[in-house]
Amino acid sequence: MTKARSNLQIDSARLWGDIHETAKFGATPKGGVKRLTLGPEDKQVRDWFRTACEAAGCEVSVDALGTMFAIRPGRDMSKPPIGIGSHLDTQPTGGKYDGILGTLAALEVVRAINDAGIETEYPVCVCNWTNEEGSRYAPAMMASAAYAGDYTTDDILGRKDADGITVAEALDTIGYRGADAVGKQKFSAFVELHIEQGPLLEAENKTIGVVDRGQGIMWYNGSIAGFASHAGTTPMPLRKDALAAFSEVVLAVERIARDLGPNAVGTIGEIRIDNPSRNVIPGDLTFTVDIRSSESATLDQLHDALQRAVAEIIARRNVKITVEQIWRKEPTVFDTKLVDAVETATKEMGYSHRRITSGAGHDACNLAAVVPAAMIFVPCKDGVSHNELEDATQADCTAGANVLLHTVLLLAGVATESRADS
Repeated sequence: MTKARSNLQIDSARLWGDIHETAKFGATPKGGVKRLTLGPEDKQVRDWFRTACEAAGCEVSVDALGTMFAIRPGRDMSKPPIGIGSHLDTQPTGGKYDGILGTLAALEVVRAINDAGIETEYPVCVCNWTNEEGSRYAPAMMASAAYAGDYTTDDILGRKDADGITVAEALDTIGYRGADAVGKQKFSAFVELHIEQGPLLEAENKTIGVVDRGQGIMWYNGSIAGFASHAGTTPMPLRKDALAAFSEVVLAVERIARDLGPNAVGTIGEIRIDNPSRNVIPGDLTFTVDIRSSESATLDQLHDALQRAVAEIIARRNVKITVEQIWRKEPTVFDTKLVDAVETATKEMGYSHRRITSGAGHDACNLAAVVPAAMIFVPCKDGVSHNELEDATQADCTAGANVLLHTVLLLAGVATESRADS
């Protein structure tokens, strides 16, 4: 690596400004962001992103699921590009950094390469993947999952949100149902920068997490059918209380994850009681389950233990419980050569680092099934994410973007460089 490139860094102030500029689209009173996928705020940030990418000399295309691809040409356009990026949608109580950091840092990498007058051998593609969060539509990471062949495009287009609006309708409403087939855009490799969304890097005072694995994920939809009756007149032994039975399911999920820990976690994130009333014993309700592990065998154990626990609750409570698995994503093992490239770039920049497993799912985890992929983590305050209090420092965001930049230079190669840039 030449001295000019070894000293090359992204424009920290420009990246930081973009992060806070885009946080205005869906800003919440508590300082977070509510930018649900394919909603009006998502259209606003997509329009901003398209304009910024085009200003950086990229050609932007959109596929049938709304994923955006911004190509910076390389010397050899016959080679598939090095893909970088993440997502722009958020949770209902999201923060300024989850996903957005990786997408905007990818844009900043292109700008930094432009500023340095570098021509890369491979093209570089900045990506914004549709519906990574999964808060409006299931499954999470749906566009990258379709790209990887886990779902058909028509399947995803037909998915509905809580109001019955399909993905196809939402895409058409904001004008982001593209003409390109899902999977048309090929990659030589894909690298995603993200906040850790956990506490390890901060606790160990490390700047960079070199991600070599990702946890597997199982999602379930559940329902309980009891019997609604008067809260004052129904004797306790005769009740079929769906909520009381549900409380045991909650505790069972927690117990199972703890018993199979530390390499397992489980959460029930949603519950909806049908026709709730203060003086009515809950008769019917629905809920969701999220269970994760970095080992496939542990996922099997978690699944079997959950089914046994539910069967026991049914027998004792005399209610009907269904727990249907709607999604299983196997644990990810990232490409060894790409992980090593991230670590090499980190060392060259002089940042403290450690190897780390991703507890959260990411688009890179889906892409790893069909293209060499890797990830870069930076710390977030107290490990908090999916929360308006989510926070990260400018220095750490800059460090992550610099590692992404130098990883791209390692992977894309430098055909020509016109000037030094410190």
